[in-house]
Amino acid sequence: MADSFDEECDYLFKAVLTGDSGVGKSNLLSRFARAEFRLDSKPTIGVEFAYRNIKVADKLIKTQIWDTAGQERFRAITSSYYRGALGALLVYDITRAVTFENVKKWLRELRDFGNSDMVIVLVGNKSDLSHSREVHEEEGRRLAESEDLFFMETSAMDNVNVEEAFLEMVRRIHAIASQKSLNLPKRIEKLVAFPNGKEIVHEVTPTKPNSYCCYL
Repeated sequence: MADSFDEECDYLFKAVLTGDSGVGKSNLLSRFARAEFRLDSKPTIGVEFAYRNIKVADKLIKTQIWDTAGQERFRAITSSYYRGALGALLVYDITRAVTFENVKKWLRELRDFGNSDMVIVLVGNKSDLSHSREVHEEEGRRLAESEDLFFMETSAMDNVNVEEAFLEMVRRIHAIASQKSLNLPKRIEKLVAFPNGKEIVHEVTPTKPNSYCCYL
């Protein structure tokens, strides 16, 4: 990627990738962040990190994406990375029904440890293997509708809908952050009204004049 990590940004968003081991989270991230795909991709150990700068409207957004391990033995580590995340891609493998069945478990963790207004995109990965499909697209869509999630099927191998899934998440986070920025003076007044810290407010911090950082 041509963008620089040190490039000034208007927003800084933290997002996570979560789901069972082997669903293709790491390859989705490498496709998005580095335009790469590896057939010999190994399971993530603990947590890995990548970033990409994205332009939304006239704002430059630095998106930090944390790829979490799906193995049970890493759950205590990875769940701590949900804190402060404004968005998540919750991934399952369309060729393995058990990974879809576990979506609700991952969703519960995201809602327990993440922000209350976290943007969650449900992703059915490996659409290039539709001949081996165990989870129909309509099943994913129904679950997303029932849980108020955005839904998309992707293929990291064929690079289908990968960009769209990440960008949809970022656009939705930006919409929420922009609204919070508009309400900032009112929310600061509320902090003054509760000097003893009785009210907790999701704060934003400037990264440069007229800009806000939403990475908490």
